[in-house]
Amino acid sequence: MEAIQPSAEDFIVEIGPGEGVLTAPLLPRAGKLEAIELDRDLAAGLLERFPNLTVHCGDALEFDFAQFPAGMRIVGNLPYNVSTPLLFHLARFAPQVRDMHFMLQLEVVERMVAAHSTPAYGRLSVSLQARFAMKKLFKVAKGAFRPPPKVESAVVRMEPLDWQLPIDEDLLRRAFSARRKTLRNALPEIDFAAAGIDAGLRPENLSPEDYARLSMRSML
Repeated sequence: MEAIQPSAEDFIVEIGPGEGVLTAPLLPRAGKLEAIELDRDLAAGLLERFPNLTVHCGDALEFDFAQFPAGMRIVGNLPYNVSTPLLFHLARFAPQVRDMHFMLQLEVVERMVAAHSTPAYGRLSVSLQARFAMKKLFKVAKGAFRPPPKVESAVVRMEPLDWQLPIDEDLLRRAFSARRKTLRNALPEIDFAAAGIDAGLRPENLSPEDYARLSMRSML
């Protein structure tokens, strides 16, 4: 709650509220709070406990967040088994978002914020860093969960960039599916010299800005 700092002016969307542990302190502080919950029983329990809460019973992976007002804030303890595809889905709505605060598996958060030329850097890193300024805020102990999981967790803040880099997701997917190869072998159709990039580098060595330059050339 201290990280989110909700206020009466905020329109907040909570993903996966579950039993309402985060919902309870958010509801009185947010101007408007709406929740997306897949489990019908949990959704019914939330409505019974919080009559003023709007609950959308559905899958966040398929949810159209464009129906919410621009400037919305999105929060949640994301389901770890679908966190990566959910982050790619949410990235599509970056221009309409003020910020996002999520609890995720620590390994995923480290991939999100990883710098290029490091082992954790990959497709997720590039795709998100092209759209968001991200910061790992703090770790969450296993004992905070019931039952305690086998993995560590962390909370991350994502704030949309004023200028979002154009990224060809298909190019990015092909590059990192061959991350051990050099760029000239991973993406043979690209003129790396024209983009000012050394074709002898590997996919993990390029920054999001480099991938934006390659994406623009691939679209010509």
